[in-house]
This record gives sequence, C-alpha cells and structure tokens, in this order.
Amino acid sequence: MALKAFPQHLLPKINRPSDLAGLSSDELAKLAAEIREEIIFVVSQNGGHLAPSLGVVELTIALLKTFNPRQDKMIWDVGHQTYAYKLLTGRRDSFHTLRKHNGICGFPKRDESPFDHFGTGHSSTSISAALGMAMARDLKGEKHHVLAIIGDGSMTAGIAFEGLNQAGHEGRRLIVILNDNEMSISKNVGALSLLLSRGLSTKLARRTMSEVENFLSSVPGIGENIISILHRSQSSLKTFFTPGMLFEALGFDYVGPVDGHDVEKMCEIFSMAKAADAPVLIHVLTKKGKGYEPAENNPTRFHGVGRFEPKTGESEKIAGAGPTYTECFGNALLELAEKDKRIVAITAAMPGGTGLDKFAERFPDRYVDVGICEQHAVTFAGGLATQGIKPVVAIYSTFMQRAYDQVLHDICIQGLPVVLCLDRAGLVGEDGATHHGAFDLSFLRHIPGISILAPRNGAEIKAMLAAALEHGGPVALRYPRGRTQEVGELAVPLEWGKGELIQQGEEIAVIAVGSTVNFANEAVRAFENTHNQKITLFSSRFVKPLPYEQIRQLAQTHSRLLLLEENTLAGGFSGAVLEYLTDEGLAENLVIRRLGLPDCFVQHGSTSLLLNELHLDATGILAELEQLTTP
Repeated sequence: MALKAFPQHLLPKINRPSDLAGLSSDELAKLAAEIREEIIFVVSQNGGHLAPSLGVVELTIALLKTFNPRQDKMIWDVGHQTYAYKLLTGRRDSFHTLRKHNGICGFPKRDESPFDHFGTGHSSTSISAALGMAMARDLKGEKHHVLAIIGDGSMTAGIAFEGLNQAGHEGRRLIVILNDNEMSISKNVGALSLLLSRGLSTKLARRTMSEVENFLSSVPGIGENIISILHRSQSSLKTFFTPGMLFEALGFDYVGPVDGHDVEKMCEIFSMAKAADAPVLIHVLTKKGKGYEPAENNPTRFHGVGRFEPKTGESEKIAGAGPTYTECFGNALLELAEKDKRIVAITAAMPGGTGLDKFAERFPDRYVDVGICEQHAVTFAGGLATQGIKPVVAIYSTFMQRAYDQVLHDICIQGLPVVLCLDRAGLVGEDGATHHGAFDLSFLRHIPGISILAPRNGAEIKAMLAAALEHGGPVALRYPRGRTQEVGELAVPLEWGKGELIQQGEEIAVIAVGSTVNFANEAVRAFENTHNQKITLFSSRFVKPLPYEQIRQLAQTHSRLLLLEENTLAGGFSGAVLEYLTDEGLAENLVIRRLGLPDCFVQHGSTSLLLNELHLDATGILAELEQLTTP
C-alpha cells in the first residue's frame, strides 16, 4: 500500500462512507489528494483505468457524503471510474489487489461488495438499470434514492437515450449525474458532445441571463412580472442557453453545469436533488486525469494503462517485444488504403485502441469515429457498402456483442461486403469477464453468409485483411490482444477457405486456429524433444468456411485429434470441426480432445496466468498431448 496509517493521513481512517460526515472542507481536500496518491501508486503497479478514476474523486466523495450507499443505489456507468468508490466503501485494505487474479475487480461487481449495486464493464447501461431499480423501489413502497452516474461519452449511445426517454415519460424519482469531461476514451465526437462542450459554459448562460434581468428590472411596472414568469417557465433562459434544453425536453429537471471538483457545492446540489419528486439530471464538469500531470496532459493514453513509473508517467518497457496485433492491423490497413481509395475505416470511440489513429491522420476524409455506438457503426458501414465503398469496422470483440442484430440483419442477410475487425479476441487479462473476447466465434459462426478468419501472426493479419477486402461478402477478422514476432510476408500464401499444414506427423494431429497455433507449435516441439514421435500441426486459418477437405484428410490419416481455440467451446471452432466430422461419418473411430474456454465467465488476471489455468498455453497443450499418447 502507498499509504500507511500514520496520524496525519486521513484515508486509513475512512473505513465506511459514514466516516466522511464529520470532515471539514480542508480535510476533504486532503482526503482527495490521498485518494489520488493511492490510485496512482496501485495503478502504476497493476495497470488499470487511471485517468477516469482520478477525474471523479471529488464527485465520489460528494456522493458518499450526501447519500447512504447502504440504502441508496448508485449505478456507475461503465465502471472504470470507481477506484475512489472502492477505496471509500470498505475495500481500502484490499485495493492493492486491484485487477490481480483473485483480487478486487477493476469494475463494479455485485458479488464483490454490497455497495456495488449493478455490475458493468460496457458503457451506457446505467440509466436503464437505475430506472428498473427505481420502479422496483416504488412497487415495494420504499423511499431510498436511485442514482445513475454516466459520462458524456456514454451518453452518446442509443440505450442511454432509451433510458432517459422512459424515465422522463414515467416521471419517477431518479437522479442522473452526467459526468462531463469531454472524453470517453478518445476525444468525444458527435452533435451531443458539442452540446455538452465547454463552449456552452455556465459563464455565458449566467452573463446573458443577468444582463436580461438587469434590463427588465429597469422597465417600470411590468419588468419584475416578466422576470418572475421567466424563472418559472420551462422555456427559461437557462434551458435555452445550456444543454438543459435537451434534458428538460426529455422530462428531466436540469441542474448545472456544476464544478465537479467542488465538494461543498456538489453536496449542496445533491441535497436539493434528494427533495425532488421528479427525475433530475445534474450536469457536472470534471477534468479527466485530475491531479496527475501526465494523465491530465494525455488522458487518452492514461485512460487504460499498463505498469508505469509514477514520478514520470513513463510506461514499463518490454524488452525485445514485437509489434502488437493491433499495430499490425493498423499498418496493413494504411498500406491497403494507399492503393484503394474506396477503403473507409470506422471505429466506435477507440481510434487508438483499434490501431486506426494513423489512418485518421493520413485519411481524415475516409475515417469515421461514430462515438460509443457499435450498432450504428455496423449499419452505417452497411450503407457505405451498398454504394461500392469498402468499409472496415474495427471494434473490440466484446463490444461487437452489442451489434449482433446489425451484423445479422443489416449486413449478412443482404450479403454486404463489410469487413468486421474484432480486436481483443480471446482473453484480454486484467479487465476480466466483461472484456474477454470469448464469444465472437460462437455468435458469428451460425450466421449464414459470413466468413470468419483468425490470424496467428502479423503477417497473416495483412494477408487476411487484403483478402477480406476483395472477397465481396461479409467477413469477420478476429485477432488477440498482445504482441506478435512475425510481421513479414506469409511463408505459405493465403488461399480462401484453406488452412496451413505447418508440420506433417503421424497418429496425432493438432488442429488449431488463431493465437492457439503459436502455443501448439511450442508444445509440439517440446513433445518431440522427449518422444520418438512426430505430430501433425495444422493451422485452420478459417473458422468459416472450414478447410473441409484438409480436415477430412487429417481425420482419415490420424487416429487422434486435438482441437484448439481461444473461444468458448460452446458453438466455437472445435464445435464446427466436430459437426463436420460427425455429419461426414468421420468421427466414429477417432479419439478427439478439445481445449478452449470453459462454459463460464472467466474472471480477471494476467493473460498468461489465465491461459495457464485453463490449460491453453504451451504447458497445458503439452499435457493434453501426453494424455493422447497414453494407451
């Protein structure tokens, strides 16, 4: 821990939210500084979402000072800004385990603490969940408060407005805290973010209203009456000159903008909101990365960061590491776009995370950031494709889950040539269950007309992306988080629907796809060093269409098969192979073993640790090979 229980320190004395009650303004400011110190220290060791949590320290203190989280329900949108909340709600002594295996989660998690009222990890769900809790409260005749704390980036998603629309229509008691820091992960985009920008500052609104009131006060007889009417009207100058006009139209009482780093002012406003009988939206202005200069200067890099040196903010160097799969994708797309002006790149608020930042700089007219709107991104790409454009949609595997219907209904039914690039496929490590790309093969494979490819290195990413853009139909390209050593040309040229026979052996054939090929290769080498037996290693490359004839040949010339994938076994790659072998009557005399992700939500921990625990690394695959050779 960074802080010890010395008398001069306040944080070690805060064991529960109620301990905040007696602190003075100066003590609260000191506590905020200590919370930031603790967050910076732990995240520098464990990695995590630094800038978001640093930006809401005072907001968290004000919420916990005004509301009672044992009764009042606080739903944090996305949840990557809850480190201060965890520190102040009984998890201070375990905070050093943040994001570690079997430690506390980096997001709200209901089975971790009674203060985590709704689990999350994806954006824009808080208002809908909060409204459900508010309705349940009313049905049960209870009186507690329900709050949704949502960022301006999350507010751009459709589900947020669906929740606002119903909440305003029903008029239930509900408090929405809009945390406006002008950032989601990267700079916000879209008309709403412009409405919420500092351009519509409270100074302009107040100055304009003040000047109008001063003028009307000077008008004999009727001036005071007009001022009184304006103050009561829903069409007041406040709602006309601030973002309140949007939220008031949706049925919310709008308050703000408010300084999100002024604890006393927020406590005052939150207390007023508690007395309201209608839905209230409080617009709070915060600074992402507040209190840590490197994060303030570069909030995008420090949104989610690995280990770093706290004094300088410099990231830990990885000796001898190659480029990431993401970098290989970004470089390949840039190279292809130089030759083909029809290529358009689309991301959902993550240009840096998906490797499209260089593309955005080089081809700004052919780059679109739609904000946190994955559904819109896919259908928008479909519209482009109908007009001869070649759209490439780069989204994390876990977030593509949100656009399932759009992939099926808007892309695949029409057979549109859209390339879906699913970054972070497989296990992603410390972000845990909400972020693992564990299901994309399963939720895509059964859709008619789509092709699914999985590269095992950077060279395959380049070849597969080029082939996908020329295919003429829907294609999903899925690749993992992490680094790859091979980035040159393919040793074996890519042929659509064909895999690569890496090594011919006898008796046992390992059929793997994507990143598991590399672990399999290592395991096969280790096995052959201690056994007088050569093993066949086959990289499928394609999940759909399968390389049917090659798999048939492997089944006919081997007695035992080991199938590998970094996707849930239910409905994944190995399931496709088994279906084919069974349908063709080829499975009866074979011993077949499968390794993949289990039928559960894999929790957080380092990727290497999780792979080892699930027997998906070279050690685990080697153990399976040993069992396959045992009579």
